[in-house]
Amino acid sequence: MRNDFLIDTQSAGFVADEVVVKAGKRNWVYQPTVAETGDRFAPKKIDADSVAKTRKLLDGAVAYAWKTVKSKRKPPALTRTRWVWRLAGSYHLCHPTKALMEEALSRFAATGRESLAQWAAEKATEEAGHDRLALLDIQSMGYDAEAVVKALFPPAAKTLVDYFTQSVYATDPIGCVGYCYTSERLAICRGEDYIQKVKAQLPPDTADATRCLRVHSGVGADMKHVEETIAMVAGLALQERTRVAAACYETALLCFSPPKENYISEEELEYVLKPLEHTKNHN
Repeated sequence: MRNDFLIDTQSAGFVADEVVVKAGKRNWVYQPTVAETGDRFAPKKIDADSVAKTRKLLDGAVAYAWKTVKSKRKPPALTRTRWVWRLAGSYHLCHPTKALMEEALSRFAATGRESLAQWAAEKATEEAGHDRLALLDIQSMGYDAEAVVKALFPPAAKTLVDYFTQSVYATDPIGCVGYCYTSERLAICRGEDYIQKVKAQLPPDTADATRCLRVHSGVGADMKHVEETIAMVAGLALQERTRVAAACYETALLCFSPPKENYISEEELEYVLKPLEHTKNHN
C-alpha cells in the first residue's frame, strides 16, 4: 500500500547522486573516494566532509527509490475516518520500536559495535511512548483507541513493521539503521503547513488529534535525530555505510510503492469504526 506521507524529492532537498549499492534485485552506482576504499572494514574519522558525503549517500538511496517506483497513484482524500486509519498505522509503526531497538542494542553490543549500540540505546529511549500519542489522537477523534488499533492494521504499516523486525533479527542488524533513518527523513518533510492542512480537514472538536504527527514531523525532534544518525553512520566503515544505504533504499521502496490491492473504502472504514465510537465522553 502506498505510504500516505509522500514527499517531493526536489523540494525536500534530496540529492540523488550516483551511488554503488545493491539492494535486493536492484542496484545503483556509488563511487567512494580513494580514502574511503582504503579499508572497507575500518571506521573512519568523522569530519564535515564525511558527514556531507554520508548525507548524500543515504538521501540518494531514498531519492533513487522514489524514482524507481514512478507511480502516479495517490492515496484517497483525507477524511475523518481516513485520519483514524492513518493514526492506527502510526500506532502500529511506533508500538514495537522500543523493544526492537533494545534487541538491536543487545546484538550490537555483543559484537563490540559501540557506536551502533549507543545509537540503538538512544533510539529506544527517544521513541518510548510514541504509540501512546497515537492512541490519544484516536481517542480525540471519538473512538475507543485500543479497540481501533486491534481492528485496524493498515497493510502499509504491517509491511514496514515486518521489514523493521526482520532487519533487527538478521545476522547483522545494521539494516535497522537504514529503516529508522528513512522513516525520520521522510517525517521531517512534513512541516507546519502540512499539519495545518490535516487539521483543516478534521472536525473542529478534534483539532488536537495531531500529536503523533507533530512529534514525527519537521517541527518535532526528528530533524535532530536525522542529524545524529548521519553523524553516527559517517563514522562507520565503508561496508557498513553501504549496508545502511541499501536498507534506506529498501525501506523507501516500501514507503513509495502503490498498493497491490485497492485502498480501503470509506464504506469499509465506516463499517469497522461505527461500533467503536465512544458512547460517552472520556477524559
